[in-house]
Amino acid sequence: MIRPPARPAPAGAVYFSLLGPLTAVRDGRPLPLGPRKQRLVLATLLARPNTPVPVDVLTDAVWPDDPPRTARKNLQVYVSAARALLGSDSRDGRDRVVHGCGGYRLTIDEGELDTLRFRSLARAGRAAGERGDLRTAARLLREALDLWEGPPLNDLRDSTGVAEEAERLEARCLTVYEDWAETEIELGRAAVAVDGLRDLVERHPLRERLRVAWMNSLHQSGRQAEALAVYDDYRQLLARELGLEPSPAMAALYRAMLGRGRTARPSAAGRDTAHGTALPAAPRDFTGRREELRDLLALLGSPDERVVVVSGPAGSGKSALALRAAHLLGDGFPDGRFHVQVRREDGSARTPAEVLGELGRLCGVRVPAAPAESTVPTDSAVPADATVPAVSPGAADAWQGWLALHRALIVFDDVPDEAFVRGLLPRSGPSSVVLTARGQLAGLAPVHRIALGALADGEALELLGKLIGPGRLRTDPAAALRIVRACGALPLAVGVGGMRLAVLRHLPLAEYADRLGDPSAALDELVAGDISVRLRMASGWQDLSADDRRALGRLAGPAQEGGFTLDGAMEALGCGERAAIRTVESLIDAGAVTSPAGEVTAHAALYEVPRLLCLYAREREEGRFSPG
Repeated sequence: MIRPPARPAPAGAVYFSLLGPLTAVRDGRPLPLGPRKQRLVLATLLARPNTPVPVDVLTDAVWPDDPPRTARKNLQVYVSAARALLGSDSRDGRDRVVHGCGGYRLTIDEGELDTLRFRSLARAGRAAGERGDLRTAARLLREALDLWEGPPLNDLRDSTGVAEEAERLEARCLTVYEDWAETEIELGRAAVAVDGLRDLVERHPLRERLRVAWMNSLHQSGRQAEALAVYDDYRQLLARELGLEPSPAMAALYRAMLGRGRTARPSAAGRDTAHGTALPAAPRDFTGRREELRDLLALLGSPDERVVVVSGPAGSGKSALALRAAHLLGDGFPDGRFHVQVRREDGSARTPAEVLGELGRLCGVRVPAAPAESTVPTDSAVPADATVPAVSPGAADAWQGWLALHRALIVFDDVPDEAFVRGLLPRSGPSSVVLTARGQLAGLAPVHRIALGALADGEALELLGKLIGPGRLRTDPAAALRIVRACGALPLAVGVGGMRLAVLRHLPLAEYADRLGDPSAALDELVAGDISVRLRMASGWQDLSADDRRALGRLAGPAQEGGFTLDGAMEALGCGERAAIRTVESLIDAGAVTSPAGEVTAHAALYEVPRLLCLYAREREEGRFSPG
C-alpha cells in the first residue's frame, strides 16, 4: 500500500517553497525572510531538510570567497532568526533547528516544504506507473509538477553553493516532467504535453530524454514532419557543440518514425533500450553484505546521487559488492552499465587518458586523443604520491557531454587516489559512478561513502561452506570458525582458504586452522593457484607513502595484540601526541587502519589493522618478505 502524499501545512504553520523563488507563507500571508545572507542560510538548510548541514557548507553559501572572522557568530544570528520563523516542533516542543555533528539540522514535515511534498507525490506517481495504473500516475506526477513555479531558488543563484542545490532540484523536476510526459503519451494524450516539452527543450537543448518525449508527442499528435525535424536539429546541435551523435536508442526511434505510422511507446527510446553493458560476470560466491548492498542500491536508485565510494582494506570485497549492485540495476540505467579496471595486472595505475579512451570505446564517445606531452607511456607505473597527468580538455569535454545526456552506471574499480578520477566524474546529468578504493578518497565531495570491514562470523562461515561444502563445514564447526577468524574474516582470504581446502580434501579443518594460526606461516597458506593473498597485500602496501609504510610496520606489533590506543601508537612510533594522531589518521585515510564507527576521543579509541595486513607489515619490518 502506497502512503498518500502529505497535505499542505495546517493552519498556523509556515509553508516554505524552494521550487521558484524562496518564499514562506502562514495562513496564506507571505512572511518576510530578512536580509539576503539570512535567506541564503535558510535556503541551504531547507535544501537539505532533516539532514545535518556542515557549518562549512553554510559558510560557503554565504561567503564563497572570503568569510569574515565573525562568520560563525553571524551564522548563529541567522540560524536564530530561522528558529524564530519556524517555531518549535509541535510534537515535542523542541527547536526545529538544532546544532550537532559539526552542523545544523532543520526538522520539517512533508506538508511544510514544497520539495518534500514534490518528492512524495513523484514517488507515489512512479509507483502507480510501475503497477500499471497510468491514470493515477499521470495525476500524481502532474500534482507534483504544479508545485514547480520556475527555476528553483532563482533569486539566490548568485551564491555558488545555493546554485548547486538549485540545479539539483531543477534536475529532479525535469526528470519528473519527463516521467509525466511519457505517461501521458502512453495514455494517448500526447497533445497535452507538446507545448510544455517544447518550452523545456528550448531551456535545456542537450537533454535527450526531453527531445525523445517531444518527438513522440508531436508524432502521436499527427505532426510527423515536426517530429523528424526535432531529431535533425538535435543531431546537428550535438555534432556542432560536442562532436557527438544521438544515442543509438534515439536513432532507432527516428528510423522507426520514418518507416511507419504513430509509434506506440515512447519508452522504446526513452527508458527500456540499453546502450550497452560491459560488466564482468556477477560474483557467484557473493555472500553477506546485505545492509551495504541495500544501501548501495538505494543510493544508486536515487536521481540525486551521482557518486558513491566503496572503501575498505585489500580483500574486503569492494569489487564484488559494486558488481553485484551493477548487475541488479539494469533497468535503472538504460544507457548502459560499464566496469573499468583502473589498475594493470601488476597493480600499477593506468593513466586517466588510458581509462578515458576505454570509456570512449565502451560508450561510443568520440574522445579526442590527448597531446603527447599530457600523457605518460602506457607501460609506466603511476606512484601513489605522483601528480597524475590530466586528460586533454577536448577529451574531458566530450566525456562530460556524453554523461550530461545519458543515464549510465560506471564502476571505476580500485581507484588509487582522488586526483585520478576527479576529471572523470559527472558534473551534471543523470549518470552515476561507483568508485572502489582501499583509501577513503577524502578529497572528493560531495559523495556518499560505504565502508567495508570484515564479514560477520556467520557470513564468513557461509562463504567457506559454499566453497568446501556444508557437510564438511559441519564436521568441525569450531575449527571452521578458527579458519575464518585467522583469515581476518576478509572475503578474499576466506575464499582463497576455501579454494585451497576444496583441493586438499584430505586436510582436516583443525590442522589447516593451526597452520593459519601461525603468524609466520599464515600468508604462505593463503595461496590457491595463481591467487595469492600476499600479493594483494603487497599491492596495497605499494599505495602507501614511505612514511606510512614505516609507521605501519612499527604499529603492526601492538596491533597484532588486539589493536592499539593512541598511547600505544606514541610508544611504537616514538613521537608525541600530535604527530601520532596525524600518522594514525593518515593510515585511516589510506585504508590501512580502522577506527571505531561512533564518535570517541582520540585517546579513548581502539585502532585496528586487519590481521593479514598486519602480518604482511611485520614481514616487511623484519625483512622476511618474499613475493610468493
